[in-house]
Parts: sequence; structure tokens; C-alpha cells
Amino acid sequence: MNFQVRPLHPLFALEVEGVDLRQPPTPELVRWIDAAMDRHAVVVLRDQHIDDDQQLAFAEALGPLEPMQAVVDVHRQRLKHREMVDISNLEVDGSILAADDRRRMFNLGNLLWHSDSSFKATPAKHSMLHARLLPPSAPNTEFADMRAAWDALPAAMQEIARPLVCDHSLIYSRALLGFDDFTPEEREWFAPVPQRLVRRHAGSGRLSLYLSAHIGTIHGWPRPEAMAFIRDLTEHATQREFVYSHPWRDHDLVIWDNRCTMHRARPFDDKKFKRDMRRLTLEDSAPTLEQAA
Repeated sequence: MNFQVRPLHPLFALEVEGVDLRQPPTPELVRWIDAAMDRHAVVVLRDQHIDDDQQLAFAEALGPLEPMQAVVDVHRQRLKHREMVDISNLEVDGSILAADDRRRMFNLGNLLWHSDSSFKATPAKHSMLHARLLPPSAPNTEFADMRAAWDALPAAMQEIARPLVCDHSLIYSRALLGFDDFTPEEREWFAPVPQRLVRRHAGSGRLSLYLSAHIGTIHGWPRPEAMAFIRDLTEHATQREFVYSHPWRDHDLVIWDNRCTMHRARPFDDKKFKRDMRRLTLEDSAPTLEQAA
């Protein structure tokens, strides 16, 4: 395969140039991407001048997609594919969302360190985000390597963390920002689900922390003690040595492995400038409690 690669961080993350996803992905490319994801966890495909259908075709070639978005006001979405998540500040007519729009308030949760869909019974495997329109001085997206963070965790904390199970919910993460404007139906959709705190990453065999702002409890622990422990782990796992900060270019497609990374968006003036980014997400093989520990 005729493309160029370059490491982006000493621990993880890889840049790839020369892939053209306007063409249907070949089995050889899919195998190469899978292997690169298992090794590097974040893969940046440059210069992808693709539309929604081409992005969808590529995602479907890599594995089963999550069938539905986890958003508020689902009836007011502007994209044609129900599997595609609108990571933008745009109204259905293309104008900028009002400052007090609940969709904007809800989406501010993307500024928190999180793992996509950890709040679903079967969580996410890979996410792929495509930059269609970037604001001036586009903000970076930061990724943290949870395998390296686990390896560097003191043995005493590893022993405490390894058997723990946490409950995850979008309601927990949005509460950190003071957002609680959920309908009864949304509260039912976003009911907490259990996930292991420590996972074995299937592709590499390495252990990984499974952290997220969506965590709200640890089974068997008083909640204040649980949240203090999760905060300590998160502070450890997001030290600069474990973080790659991605500077976006037009038409970047960034793929990351939610099983062994966390990520967060960085802010920009979203009341003044437009941003249009679109994400598809692969579903993992099973709930974490059913996967090999």
C-alpha cells in the first residue's frame, strides 16, 4: 500500500498520508487500519475529501456501527444518517446554534475527558471524526493513552482499581457542568450502566484504565470516596506525558480506540464561528463485564 506514516507521540498516535477514502476500502486497507489501531490507538488520515456516504462506507468496512446517536432533541438533527453524530454548533438550517440552545449546553460535555459511549451497555470500539468546516484557529482535540497510564500507575493503586466496577451515564457527566435539563424519556435512555474500571485491550493484550467523565459511582463504595478515587486516577491518566494534542487541518479524519484512550475537545468561540465535524462510532463486541478481564 502506497502511503506514508509518521509517529505523532512517543507512546501512541500515528499520522497517515496517501490514503484516499473516496474509493471503497480494500480488505488489505481494513486489515492495516485494524493493526495500526491496535498498536497506536489514534490514527490520523490526512486530506480525506469525503462525503457522508463515503465516511459511512469506510466505517462499515471496519465493523458494526452503533445504531443510534446519544443526543438530546433527536428530532432536531440535521444529518441524513441516523448513525452519524453531529459534532458541530450548527442548526438544521446551517445557522449557528443559539447560546442557550439545550443541544449546545449538552454538547459542552465534550470538553470533559471521556470515552465515547461508555454509558452504553455495549460501549464503543473505534470512533472516527471528520473535519468538514473548521473555525479560524481551530481548537485541538486531546487524547490520553490509558494503557500507558495503567502501566505507570503505582502497584498499590493498580491492586485497588483492578476488580472495581463503575456505573456510567451521560446524566453523571452533564451534572459536572450543571446541566440537568433531561426529559423523562432521555433519563430512561441514559440510565446508568456498569463497566469495568480496568480492561484488557483485546487487540494488544495490554491492560488499560477505562475512565470517563460519565462515571458516577463505584459499586460497593460511598459515592464521595468513589468520585475522589476516580478524580485521582483521571489526574494521573491525563498528565502531559500521556497526552497527544491533535491540531486539526481541513479534511482530517481522526480514528481513536475508546477502549484504551480518553479524549476531550478544547473550546472555541462557538457563538461566533461555525464548525462542522461528523463522527461515526463502531460498537464493541460485548459489555465490558462479559469481556476477558
